[in-house]
Amino acid sequence: MSIEEKRVREFAYQIWESEGKPEGQESRHWEMARKLAEAEALAPKATPRKAGAKPAAPASPPGKPAALKKPRATKKPPVA
Repeated sequence: MSIEEKRVREFAYQIWESEGKPEGQESRHWEMARKLAEAEALAPKATPRKAGAKPAAPASPPGKPAALKKPRATKKPPVA
């Protein structure tokens, strides 16, 4: 079994489970799974990030200052 066939099988199983394991929907599940596997294979490969790494903030356009974060409001003391 090729890697592609294994991936289609995994997708079909996930679809079947997510729909409540219905009977008689095999051909539709396999077709959906095949399309998902094809799309996954054609998608550009993302480089893996380190665990716990935060995504980079978007850069400001040239000539514009970076957006500043609003200061957090202090909590009001409880009413006695």
